[in-house]
Amino acid sequence: MWERLHDRLRSLVRQQAGRARQPTAAILDSQSIKTTDRGGAERGYDAGKHVYGRKRHILVDTLGLVLLVTVHSAGTQDRDGARTVLAPLAHRFSKLRKIWADSIYNSGIAEWVRDLRQRNRIALELVKRPADAQGFLVLANRWVVERTFAWLSFQRRLSKDYEYLPATSEAFIRVAMIRLMVARLT
Repeated sequence: MWERLHDRLRSLVRQQAGRARQPTAAILDSQSIKTTDRGGAERGYDAGKHVYGRKRHILVDTLGLVLLVTVHSAGTQDRDGARTVLAPLAHRFSKLRKIWADSIYNSGIAEWVRDLRQRNRIALELVKRPADAQGFLVLANRWVVERTFAWLSFQRRLSKDYEYLPATSEAFIRVAMIRLMVARLT
């Protein structure tokens, strides 16, 4: 029910913003977050970010609205988590043609995404950071997904993963986005 409500509101917000109901471009990223001691089975250690907990993989449209979300162990590699979150694209979001992602997704994911569909193929484009850049840098298209993570972090319940099941965490992410989209529509 939450997913259906979320998807319907996303279509309305996109229409209000003068966009088509279905997106043609999206941005992919992940965020590692700590869990409580209660935790659950899906917990692990993300060596890259030095976080013990879970990882949120989200796919957002160019407005920053969540299209797909998956929560899994932080020990899961980003390329494996990307396959989990992107697998529904074989049958959903038929107008989607391009996905921008961080350079961490460079190990065969682009070919896998392209082969998800026989028709209306999706291209995965890696947005690389310039070699000479130092410190914080806003990368074209990628800042949108980072802004979405910031919106989620404003929700106290999502500042840390308090849930026993990853599916409950996914539902709370959708509820937070529903709240944001209702506020935009009113």
